[in-house]
Amino acid sequence: MFGPMISPCIDICMIDPRTSLCLGCGRTLDEVAAWGTMAGTERARIMQALPARMQAAGLPDLAAPGKAVG
Repeated sequence: MFGPMISPCIDICMIDPRTSLCLGCGRTLDEVAAWGTMAGTERARIMQALPARMQAAGLPDLAAPGKAVG
């Protein structure tokens, strides 16, 4: 009936002290905490914004293909 919830999490859960964004996925702590109760449209909007958010913050996109993780 319900499929798995889509998430940008790549299991690198550390908050960058400079930007207050997760180094793994780019979400804020508030977004991470609310993820399970957000509407699918809100999650999709955030996920679409994450690559540009990470780039604007100067954080590496660790989830990009070919990037070393860990």
